[in-house]
Amino acid sequence: MKIGFIGLGNMGGPMAANLAKAGHDVTGFDTADVEIEGVTMVSGAAEAATGKDVVITMLPNGDILKKVAEEIIPAMEAGAVHLDCSTVDVDSARAVAEKARAAGLSALDAPVSGGVGGAQGGTLTFMVGGDEAGFEKAKPLFDIMGRKAVHCGPSGNGQAAKICNNMILGATMIVTCEAFALADRLGLDRQAMFDVVSTSSGSSWSMNTYCPAPGIGPESPSDNDYTPGFAADLMLKDLRLAMQAAEGADADTPVGETAMKLYERFVEAEDGKGKDFSAMLPRFEKRHRGA
Repeated sequence: MKIGFIGLGNMGGPMAANLAKAGHDVTGFDTADVEIEGVTMVSGAAEAATGKDVVITMLPNGDILKKVAEEIIPAMEAGAVHLDCSTVDVDSARAVAEKARAAGLSALDAPVSGGVGGAQGGTLTFMVGGDEAGFEKAKPLFDIMGRKAVHCGPSGNGQAAKICNNMILGATMIVTCEAFALADRLGLDRQAMFDVVSTSSGSSWSMNTYCPAPGIGPESPSDNDYTPGFAADLMLKDLRLAMQAAEGADADTPVGETAMKLYERFVEAEDGKGKDFSAMLPRFEKRHRGA
């Protein structure tokens, strides 16, 4: 396929490189001066989108997505697919999809899970909202960039799935870190704690796969001084999106709101900025009840 790829940062760059490596004709644009192996770089978003079968965007927020969409949608040919892999608010995703459909395009919102490692290794999970025809056309690309793509329904539902998933992830990581800190105070060995919880009713992805305790379980960012696989800043962004959606939908999400406030404090008032979201563990190690 002829693919345009706009937004070639830590996630988009490896995703585009994997598509090029698989033999696709990939044209890229980023506001930063980057070079991606196998990708032909151009000087603007509209140029990257012109004449392409699929145009992929991986952008920081909904406002930037809407601005880029204004540039690329008029440059795309009817029948092409706009595949947005950004994590943005549901309303922005649906507004962009509506404009794309009005121009005769297929529109997919397909945020990802798996972090930078998943982007590099081609093991991402895509949560996809949009029309079935667009999903089928993009499926070979999902198979290159990831290991799973789930069609979640109409436009915006990909973003809905992402923020619901990450609300669970943020909350479970916090309580996993709290539990390790409590186990330390109670004199329970961390390995014993892991061996029990990872095979019992308290098991979770945060414990079993991405354990926040260094040297325990499979290798994770905790074993690399909490260098981000998924930054606390990004977890805060996703939790804010979840709370924005909950407010709009009149949904009661007290645990999600508490998780957001804790990450807010960790990132903005403590030392969490630039660290992995599992670095909540050393935070709780230093704290006392009520502090």
